[in-house]
Amino acid sequence: MADLKTQTIRDFGRQWTAFQDNPGYYGSADLLADLFGPLLSLDEVKGRRAADIGSGTGRIVNMLLDAGAAHVHAVEPSTAITVLKENTAERRDRITYGSGSGETLPPDLGVDLVVAIGVLHHIPDPEPVVRAAYHALRPGGRMLVWLYGREGNETYLRLVEPLRAVTTRLPHLALVGLSQIIALFLDGYIVACAVLPLPMRSYMREVLAKFPRRVRRLTIYDQLSPAYAKYYTRHEAEALLSGPGFTDVQLYHRHGYSWTVTGRRPETDPFLPHLYAALAQSGR
Repeated sequence: MADLKTQTIRDFGRQWTAFQDNPGYYGSADLLADLFGPLLSLDEVKGRRAADIGSGTGRIVNMLLDAGAAHVHAVEPSTAITVLKENTAERRDRITYGSGSGETLPPDLGVDLVVAIGVLHHIPDPEPVVRAAYHALRPGGRMLVWLYGREGNETYLRLVEPLRAVTTRLPHLALVGLSQIIALFLDGYIVACAVLPLPMRSYMREVLAKFPRRVRRLTIYDQLSPAYAKYYTRHEAEALLSGPGFTDVQLYHRHGYSWTVTGRRPETDPFLPHLYAALAQSGR
């Protein structure tokens, strides 16, 4: 599993070094609002301190700052951290950079919000990352994650899972070429969704259709490249935050194909009584 994690990080380093820009709607606060859905408003980001797990090219970091975040702690484990710093250079006074994976989040950050958008479904064992996020939050702070969903993707997965058995092994340029070819078919599918009730119609019309064509190619590459990708059921998505101690866990089935999940660190931390009891037993 460690090798799978390392390979996936390496894959994203390659991806974000090759695809560095975040144009138009793809890099906008409007898309961030769409990812949040009804679970969190952009007004709740304004003036807040946030942390972004798996910052890649800085897309989500810039979205959070565009939404008015006061400061963002950005962590990125891959070689793309250089791209992250370049793409956010004009705002570096409002960003703290961390070169590491999500479990390296400092436990004393006291941030209001931790986001992991499009990240945890690429981590074979996400529990340490979620637990680190819990302890990085102030009491009452929230975590929001966006995950690939299994429900609503059944037809798509019957096509892409056998394909990924090949594409995860392809050289970068070969995968870029294949993504370009598939993008031509995707363009036609988006047009067809305007008049036909096809699978993933909402996502095609309300999200992908708004992306520049080169971003749609990136979206295909992003699906086919990483060594590890998990599509979460509703139960698995809910359990992801319920296990480490988050309360008020809520889910939103975004465009009928993915999950946005939020949880809150309790104002009174349930872990503290256990910590105090352990300290008392040790005589401290």
